[in-house]
Amino acid sequence: MDSPFLSAVAKGIASAGFRVARFEFTYMRARRDEGKKRPPDPGPVLSESWREVIRVLSGKDGAGSLVIGGKSMGGRIASMVADEASVGGLVCLGYPFHPPGRPDKLRVAHLEKLQTPALIVQGERDAFGTRDEIARYSLSKRISVVFLPDGDHSFKPRASSGRTEVQNLAEAVALVTAFLEEPSRGFPRSA
Repeated sequence: MDSPFLSAVAKGIASAGFRVARFEFTYMRARRDEGKKRPPDPGPVLSESWREVIRVLSGKDGAGSLVIGGKSMGGRIASMVADEASVGGLVCLGYPFHPPGRPDKLRVAHLEKLQTPALIVQGERDAFGTRDEIARYSLSKRISVVFLPDGDHSFKPRASSGRTEVQNLAEAVALVTAFLEEPSRGFPRSA
C-alpha cells in the first residue's frame, strides 16, 4: 500500500480534495511483518478483506458514497465485490485481464455484466492486457478503459517513447479525479 506507485496516485487524488484510504491484504501485511514473500490468500479471503474495508468506510452515508479500487489484483478483487456492495464507483489501475503470456486465461467474466460505473486505466503495453487484446473483450458498457501511452503494468513507458513515468502517473491521477468528479461516472468506453 505504500509502494511508490500507490503513494504517488494516492497523494495526487488526495491533492484534488478527495479522501483516500489505503489498506493491505492480510498476506501483504504478513510479508511486511515476517520479511518473507508469501503467495496471495485465496480469492474468498481477499474478497472478504474488501468487504470488511467497505463496511468500515461506509459509515452513515452507506457504500453508495464510496469509490473503491486498486492496483492490479487489488483492483480485480474490488471489481468482484463492487456490485454486491453497491458502491458508487470502481477504479482499477493496471487491471490483470490475464496472466502475462497467457491471454487464454481471461479474468473478465464478471466484467461483462458489471453494473458499477468503472474506470480502468491501463498501460498500452501492459503484459496483463494490451489495447489490442482488450478491444476484443465484451466488457460492460459501465466500464471505461483508458490507455496510457507506451505504459507497462505500472504505467512506465520506454525511454524511447518520449514519455516519462511521471507524465503517465499524472495522467492517471487526472483521469481518476475526473471520474470521481463526474456525478454519473460516465466516460467514453475507451480513449
